[in-house]
Order: sequence, then C-alpha cells, then structure tokens
Amino acid sequence: MINPMQQVVIATRKRDSESVIAALQDAGVLHLKPITGGPLNTGTLAGQDAQHRREDERLLARVDSTIAELGAYRPAPTSLPAQSEWAEVVEAAAGPVSTLARERQELQADLDTERAYGDVVRALARMVGGLSRSRRVALVPFLLSPADNASELDAALREALADRYEMAMESVGANRVGVIATLRGERDAARAALSRVRLGELRLPGRFDQLPLADAAAELDQIARTGADRQRQLNDRRDRLAQTHGPVLYAVRDALKDRVAVHDVRAVSARGKYSLAMQGYVPVDRVPALQAALGKFGDAVSYELHPVDEHHDDAVPVQLKNNGYVKPFQTVMGLMSLPKYGSFDPTWVVAVFFPLFFGIIIADIGYGLLFLLFGMWLLGKARRNEGWDLSFFGAYVPPATLKDLGFVTNVMAAWSILWGVLTGEFFGTLLEHMHFFYINPDLLNNLWGWTGIRYEDHGGKHYGLIPIVFPRLETSYFSNVALVFALLFGILQVLWGWAIRIQQGIKHRDSAHTWEGIALFGGVFGLVMMAFATRAGKDFGAFGNFADPRVLLMYLGFAAFIIGYLRVIKQFPMLPIELLSQGGAVMSYSRIFAVGLVSAILAKLCTDVGWSMYERIGFIGILLGIILGAVLHFFVLALTLIGHIVQPLRLHMVEFLNPTGFNNETSPAYNPLRRLSPAANSGGQVK
Repeated sequence: MINPMQQVVIATRKRDSESVIAALQDAGVLHLKPITGGPLNTGTLAGQDAQHRREDERLLARVDSTIAELGAYRPAPTSLPAQSEWAEVVEAAAGPVSTLARERQELQADLDTERAYGDVVRALARMVGGLSRSRRVALVPFLLSPADNASELDAALREALADRYEMAMESVGANRVGVIATLRGERDAARAALSRVRLGELRLPGRFDQLPLADAAAELDQIARTGADRQRQLNDRRDRLAQTHGPVLYAVRDALKDRVAVHDVRAVSARGKYSLAMQGYVPVDRVPALQAALGKFGDAVSYELHPVDEHHDDAVPVQLKNNGYVKPFQTVMGLMSLPKYGSFDPTWVVAVFFPLFFGIIIADIGYGLLFLLFGMWLLGKARRNEGWDLSFFGAYVPPATLKDLGFVTNVMAAWSILWGVLTGEFFGTLLEHMHFFYINPDLLNNLWGWTGIRYEDHGGKHYGLIPIVFPRLETSYFSNVALVFALLFGILQVLWGWAIRIQQGIKHRDSAHTWEGIALFGGVFGLVMMAFATRAGKDFGAFGNFADPRVLLMYLGFAAFIIGYLRVIKQFPMLPIELLSQGGAVMSYSRIFAVGLVSAILAKLCTDVGWSMYERIGFIGILLGIILGAVLHFFVLALTLIGHIVQPLRLHMVEFLNPTGFNNETSPAYNPLRRLSPAANSGGQVK
C-alpha cells in the first residue's frame, strides 16, 4: 500500500535554524518541498552562505573522487576526525591515491597499446632492422586489409617516387602490415601515394608514436613481459590504501554530506533577515517522531500539519508500506516507476501473481530445487552481511537487496516445485521414466472430463507412485485446457485493471477516465462472453440464444461499451481500436502456456537423450547419460531463464498495469532529510 502523507510547514528563527535542521536530520522523517515565490528570499544562496556551501562541496567532491579512484566499498564505521582536520585527512589520502591513479591509467594505456599494436610493431621492427634509427631514410608504415590491393599501392608509389623507395610487407593475423622506406625529404610524397589508394599511415598512440620502430617494439616487449605483474602490484597498493584511508574517508564524506544537506535545506526554504520557513511531507505514522524532534525547541519553532491534496499536488512523495511477505517484492517493483500518490500500489499483485506465473512456466521440481539452492545462497550472503560484487556488469548488490532477492527467488522456487508435482516433471520426464510419476487415464478423465476432453487409453501400461494431474506434455489432448487455463489469468487481470481505472476515476472525480474504464471493462467482458458463448467463433448462431446467460452478459458488456464510448467520444475517439487491443492483451497471457510448454519440451528432450544412452549402453550409458543430460539441461536453462522471468514481468507491466493508468503518472520517491554520520560526530555547527 501507499503510506498516507501529511503536509507540514515549519517556521523558526534564523539563529536557531541550524539546530532545527540538525534535529530534523536526526528524526529522518521530513521530505522537503521547495518554497518558491513570496516576499522572502528563496532559491540560490548568496554571500557567506554561498561561500561556505562552495567550500563544503569542493571538499566533498575531493572525497568522492578519491573514494572512486580507490574503488572501495563502504567499510565498517570508524570514528570521525575533528572538523578542523577534515581537509588535512582528505589531502593525505588524495595525494598518493591520485598519483597511483595516474600510474594505473598510464599502465592500462600501455597494455591496451600492446594488445592492439604489439604484433604489428614487432613485424615492422623485423622488416626495417636498423633503418628505424636512420637520419636520412624515412619510414612510413601502413596496414592492409584482406580486401586491399597491394599492387595498386605499388603503382601509386612508382608514379610518385619512381625507383626511390622500397616496400616490404608481412602478414599479421588476417591483415598485412607493410612499410615504405624512402628519403626523408620525400616522406610526404609517400603519404600522398597512400592516400590516393585510400590507405593511411599507421600511427601509434601516445608516447610510442615518437619512438623508432625498434625502440617501440622493445618497449612493447617489456610491457608484455612485466605489465601484468606491474598491474597486480598497483592493485595491491590500491587495496592497501583503501584499507588505510577508506574508513575515515567514508566517515568524512558522510559528515560533509550532512553539512551540504543543511545548505540544501536553506536553499529550498524561504529566508528572511531573522527567520526561516520550510515545508514538506511526513508519513502519518511518523508524525510523532517529527513532533518529538521539534517539541524540544518550544516556542522557538512553529509548525502546522494538514492533509495533502492527493488530487492536484504532484509533489506528494510515495513511500510503499507493505507486510513482510509483500515487501521483498518492492525490489521487483524497482524495475518500474513508483505509483502516483493517491492511486493504486500493485506490489501485492506482483507478489502474488509473478511467482505464480513463473512457477506455471517452469513447473519442474528439479529446476525449482536449483532455484531454491540459489535463493538460499543469496540469503546466506545476506545473513553474513556480505554483498555480491558483479564487477563484470559494473554493479554491486548490497546485503539488504540480496535478502529481498533471496526471498523472492525462494517463493518462485516453491511455486515451481508445486507445479512440478502437478505436471510430474523432474528435469523433464526423468521421474516419469523411473515410474515415480505416471499417467492415470481414469483420474485424468474424472478431473478434466467436464471440459470435453478425454484421454484415450491405447492399451499401454500405466503405473507408478504419484499420478500426474496437469499433463501439459500430453499435447495431443490437453493443450486446449492448458491454453484456456492461462487465458483465464488474462481475463482476470485485464478486467481487474479496468475495474481499478473505474475506481480511481470515481475517487478522483475524473468522469472521462471513469467512463473510459466502464466502456473498456464492458467491451472486454463482452468479448470474453462472446468467445465462450460461440465456442471461440465456431457457433455464431449462439448470438440469438437468449436462454444462454453468457449471451445476455455479452450484450450487457457491449451495451456498457457503447454507453461509455458515447460519453467520452471526444476525449477518446479511437476507443474501439483500443478495445481490440485489449482483446489482444487477454490473448497475451497465452505466453504462460506457450513459454512453459516450450520449456517442458526442451527439458523432456534433454532427459530423453540421456535416458536413451542408458537404455542402449547400460551401466556406462548411465554415467554418460547423466553427464550429457546435465550439460543439456544447463544450457537450456541458461538460454531460456531470462525469458521465463521477463514474460511474467511484462504481463504485469503492460497488460495488467496499462489499464489502471499506472504507467501514465508517477510521484517522486519519499526521500526524507536524514543524517548520514552519527549524531554525536556531526562535526559541529554549519556556518
């Protein structure tokens, strides 16, 4: 749910403003809203206030750049030095760190040059020998691709230089590298000849461009031999500097951010000669904390609380407040924008249906157990307060996020295992081969016979321990049931989305969106009833069968669409096209069936390949089958996993949330003013 907010206006004497702002930082509940206009000063600071802000921001930028160059993650907290020592502490770290950063950058540039040009330069050095140091001979290296014609270059050189040149070439990889030797005074003529055949002189980057080819080759050989060791030494130096300076740098940075935050508060407040006023928002359940923070100032502070205008105030922030099961799924919701304040929070819907859809798609006990192991691994790292360094992607996942992801993964795994029991799948059909799961024709006919399907027993033996109750792999007779089962979720969520649009329109007194919701809810409902009444278009004669309640509901739905459309035809003239689109949105839920069936078929194939080796070879086939099946399952899961996750998310983001209006509007995230550094180490008053 969206945590309800109240708006607050605070006024205090200017001489007390620093203490009041510090108290608000300690409380950590006030989300500030800038004050604009009016008789008091607002906006950019001036005079001494601006000077102090620039000084703090300059030192903060120095700390941030030093921490970035160290590549250090937040260490354990440490004590904060005295404020008078902050600049000295920062410079003591920034000096050697900057020097090290330059050395690492230069070394990396040399390593990049060696990887890109090493073989080429060595080939050139072999071809020219001692000529690279000649004062009379000029050397013009060049590179030929497989498509370039060396004879054209030779003709151009002969035309420009007659016989006053020599040219040599050598293959390097897929290309050819060459060099032209001519008199130093005719170097430009050789370059012009290269240009005429659409080639250019090969220039080395950086400092290597000025070196003779022999010296450049020697330098690159040295880099190739010692560069990796040198890079490890520099990285070790950086780690030692991070261990030495990292904790205190973070402590100083937090304190400086607190000081800059005080300047920011002043900048968004209304400032008079003797007073300061600020406004913002506070969650209703945190009002006591705000009152406790301001109450100790007595008459020196005045404040007023009043309800927010959820209909017209776009600046009201959003804080999601959900129970213990739903809250971890806010991490999944982080992929989307926040809901508009006063609207609908879909987190609990995602928490219920996203893992359910994922479980229906996977529906495999073996895969579910793998996800469960992965989720437990994530939770284990979170319990040990360890993050996950994904440096390959340039990312770091903190322990709190790992805890949420571990919980979500375990819920997804639980649904996968449950549906795997219903479908009888364990790494495909492995347990069916072992007669742990089996097809029971009588049970299936009793369970699903009401749908009109019937399992035809062709005389095969059916035995095992647990009967399969949702045989999605039996495509010859069960596919339609599985497909309609998936579409039922589409009917539910699309109609639900338009019902939310109606509810939100009524709540905000928005007649256009109310009637739009009524029209499309009725239209989609009518299409669904038409599909059931006519058996998916096989019996259009059912339109006149008024004894069938589905036909009556169909006409009722289409009547609601026509009435709603006539009420909003000016605002939404293309609503009939949108109705067809919403019919397609319902059909999109067939992805649950289709993606899941493909996943099951691929898993079955992987297991069948391994099982056939056991049947043909015997004991050795068991070992080979296990290895081959495991490899195939790994590749299939790796290649399809992203789709298994993305498809359920897409159904929620697009098909379900678009009708609610969720994607049309958003609100800022609740970001209260809070202290980063310990209150006891705040570093003194801000000037």
